[in-house]
Amino acid sequence: MAMLFLSTPARLPVWKPMFDDAGETLIAGEAAVTDPAEVTAIACWTPPADMSRYPNLRVVLSVGAGVDHLPSMPPGVALARTLAPGIEAMVRDWVVMATLMLHRDMPQYLEQGRAELWQSHPVPLASGRRVGIMGMGRIGTLVAHSLSALGFQMAGLSRAAHPADVQTFTPASMDAFLARSDLLICLLPLTAETRGILGARTFAALPRGAGLIHAGRGPHLDLQAMRASLDNGQLGSAMLDVTDPEPLPRDHWLWRDPRVILTPHVAAQTDATEGARHALAVMRALHSGAPLPGLVDQAKGY
Repeated sequence: MAMLFLSTPARLPVWKPMFDDAGETLIAGEAAVTDPAEVTAIACWTPPADMSRYPNLRVVLSVGAGVDHLPSMPPGVALARTLAPGIEAMVRDWVVMATLMLHRDMPQYLEQGRAELWQSHPVPLASGRRVGIMGMGRIGTLVAHSLSALGFQMAGLSRAAHPADVQTFTPASMDAFLARSDLLICLLPLTAETRGILGARTFAALPRGAGLIHAGRGPHLDLQAMRASLDNGQLGSAMLDVTDPEPLPRDHWLWRDPRVILTPHVAAQTDATEGARHALAVMRALHSGAPLPGLVDQAKGY
């Protein structure tokens, strides 16, 4: 058994010694494959165009938390995503930062700074701000607990199990969830059902002047609908870590809109050591027949 490494070269000096110490074979790059039958796993962001070259391939491991960019796997090939505590903590940090920035009107103060205008505005209490999280998985739950500790009124939207200490709505009650979300956070996986979910209908259901914090996937968001909602005052501000397309073209209106704070998909990056640990856990599961850590339900997309 061997894992074919098709990821960022800078990670290889971390992965290779860890695999060697564990007695596992790591092959760096397709050019280094001498026996395709030896490859049972591929760690990548973008898999080979022809996976049939590897007759014993059993799993493709996304080196990040997302899998929506990956094609359908061949029959008999599982898909897994990297589970790394650092990813969850980093996304949590970015979302908490973004929530506080919109809560404390930072887009307006940044614009005033550019205009050299010294002017204060009323400071709201966190206890009076209702925050709604779309997607109550591992990261969403961590964010909910972190923001709750800061005093925000938290609720989540989820179709799966949810923590008992966070008020959670189902998709059937989405309008009620949106109506109580002064700040809306999107952490959803990208699926056929969630593509475009941040659109005109969703924005219209929010309280007027609501803020949007988006760290899900670019295609969740209808940028033109967001712009229209900002223009008519239904949305007050937004902070985005993802866009569609990525990278954002240099002449795009988002760069210049003072109501929007933009970061270039940096909410989280997989730590090389944590990524290697998870990859080794995948290899151990293949050896023992245990359930694959991070296994993705390919029908659901997460």
